Amino acid sequence: MEYFNKSKAIKLRSHLGKYLVADEENTNLRQSRNGTTKKSLWLIEIDKTKPNLVRLRSHHGRYLTATDTPFLLGMTGNKVVQADYDAGLSWKYEWEPIKEGISVKLKSWCGKFLRGNGGTPPWRNSVTHDDDPSSATYNWILWGVEFVELSLHNENNNNELLNQSSFASNSSFDSCEDVHDSQSVSTSMKKKTWSLSKTRQNSKLQCKIYS
Repeated sequence: MEYFNKSKAIKLRSHLGKYLVADEENTNLRQSRNGTTKKSLWLIEIDKTKPNLVRLRSHHGRYLTATDTPFLLGMTGNKVVQADYDAGLSWKYEWEPIKEGISVKLKSWCGKFLRGNGGTPPWRNSVTHDDDPSSATYNWILWGVEFVELSLHNENNNNELLNQSSFASNSSFDSCEDVHDSQSVSTSMKKKTWSLSKTRQNSKLQCKIYS
């Protein structure tokens, strides 16, 4: 547990090298190779009465929540979502970090472990909590932890941090939407550069005419 006392915020990276991210418009969670945005940031909350447990809050203010709803009927894994805090269901937001080598397992309220799934859809990039798996998929419940340093100003104003901050990373994009957004930004920058160059050329031409 003392492992999580090193920082007030973290990013979690699955065995696939993808980050646990919280989508903006719904309660969904997924894995993404893009760990540079605030979607991948999780604030650590510790209840002094339960020092061995943590709550992880996304930049939307919602909590990493282990549900008792099956991810798929007939399968053992249950859904993990981001949910608004409800004091009457506080145990569903609590996770027990268990250090294993350089990685961490996160144990939910019912003894299952946070798991980054791979394979074909609908499993691809999904996140569940599941029983301790077989040796073949054991690393699926192991997570790398990246500690995020907060400035003194942001430590005193976490909401501002979550709403405004972005984070540097060498991670690549892993979705068509992300690639499209990146290409749009690149195209926009090229247009601005060409426009500025054209304006300079016109200014030089006018100077020659009037000199």
